[in-house]
Amino acid sequence: MKVVHVSQPSTAGVAVVALELAVAQRNRGWSVTVVCPPSGRLAERARELGVDVRGWPATRSPGPRVLAETARLGRILTELAPDVVHLHSSKAGLAGRLALRGRRPTVFQPHLWSFETARGPVRRAAAAWERFASRWTDLVVCVSDDELAAGQGAGITADAEVVCNGVDTAKFTPGDRAAARRRLGLPERAPIAVCLGRFAELKGQDQLLSAWPDVLRRLPDAQLVLAGDGPMRPVWRDRHPVAPHASVRWTGHTDDPAAFYTAADVVVLPSRAEGMALVPLEAMACARPVVAFDVGGMRQSIADAGAVVPPG
Repeated sequence: MKVVHVSQPSTAGVAVVALELAVAQRNRGWSVTVVCPPSGRLAERARELGVDVRGWPATRSPGPRVLAETARLGRILTELAPDVVHLHSSKAGLAGRLALRGRRPTVFQPHLWSFETARGPVRRAAAAWERFASRWTDLVVCVSDDELAAGQGAGITADAEVVCNGVDTAKFTPGDRAAARRRLGLPERAPIAVCLGRFAELKGQDQLLSAWPDVLRRLPDAQLVLAGDGPMRPVWRDRHPVAPHASVRWTGHTDDPAAFYTAADVVVLPSRAEGMALVPLEAMACARPVVAFDVGGMRQSIADAGAVVPPG
């Protein structure tokens, strides 16, 4: 079997899932190639793990460059001549299906439908595209029952299956909270909430920062640890000054999320939308409870291992 995975996101959950699938299939003896932006974390890790990589310079959002990106991806796929093409997230789903137009077996994994993150005419256009693109999609892979229901509700008719996200329970395991806090330079006795993820509008860290002063009124010694990076980090850091400042720690990108989960009393997900987030699964594998907004996949993944509260 010759499989090509295509992903524009090169960090965070989409990249993690694409890489784990590629490595697992390579270990089955299949021929696997990852097509993604050439300089991102996904390309770097895939090469380190011995997976073939082809560079595909592509931006996250649709725009004037999408025609050139589609043509470039088409040339790469023609050269590779795979048995199956697996497209991850909306940009690869757009460019890949336009380039292939059903000429090769095509799997599309939205990781969160594009129309769920848009409003008004853009939302209607995105849903219309997905309905149209169903004719060029042999299988849609949804990561939660909520994601499947959203697609069916929008009139998407391609065959679909739910394959829930999972995490490596050899990498994410229960550990010693005090030891993790010492390692990260965090206070050993303070109540600590951890929010880990890319700083972007959808991830909603601004909502958590807005709520944090209320937490401090009830728990004056509480600490909030914000781990991650992204375009909204400097914006929200300026827009949401919290007094006392020392109660919020901005730690930046981490290659060791398990240490932060282990250090936490609770892990918080203030996302505005998700397909099925990896963070709750990772936190629960580390034996930590989760508080999250009731968006895609949260109730299915968290169940009674935390609290799922109304969005906002």
